Amino acid sequence: MSNQKTLYQGAEAIITLDEKLNQIIKERIKKSYRISELDDQIRKRRTKSEAKILEKAGKVISTPKVIKVEDSSKKLIIEYINGKKLSEQLDSFDLNKQKQILKIIGEETAKLHNIDIIHGDLTTSNLILVEEPKTLKIYFIDFGLGFHSSKNEDKAVDLHLIKQALEAKHYKNWEVLFKEFEKSYSKTAKQGKLILERLSAVEKRGRYKH
Repeated sequence: MSNQKTLYQGAEAIITLDEKLNQIIKERIKKSYRISELDDQIRKRRTKSEAKILEKAGKVISTPKVIKVEDSSKKLIIEYINGKKLSEQLDSFDLNKQKQILKIIGEETAKLHNIDIIHGDLTTSNLILVEEPKTLKIYFIDFGLGFHSSKNEDKAVDLHLIKQALEAKHYKNWEVLFKEFEKSYSKTAKQGKLILERLSAVEKRGRYKH
């Protein structure tokens, strides 16, 4: 009997859990519309890039540890984080605990931005809560769309994504929760005030597009 269980299959990758080894295997899917050699290069580059971003991010915030990068199969093998996915669990906590969680997310996002890493898909689906005695730990996962940038614009887009996720998925308290995130983020981020100003500009642009 196989110890591997498919957790997710998207357009870009298949995510498998090896229950015996407690590891996540992320395999980038071959694209038939691309020339084979080019497809190989792209998948190899993206797998290496994600591993490097994860390793760099892991020095300042909680992320899964990179165990291995398999060039030939375009697989990224990382530690499995056994916790609660916030997209599914956040609403089940009382408001004080939700605020505490968003305060941590704001601080951790700022630390990430301070070293010029953009998550690229900052939603509650990519945040795992691990409750330890007397402490809450938030793990940031899936840096598949992550990249390096010192631009306030790119950092503001990350904030826009988490704000949208709160509004769509956790609409009951989203405004209170985002305020908590903002307060915490602006205290820790080097360019916090400027990035939040840029967020307003990003949102205005979004409104005018519709």
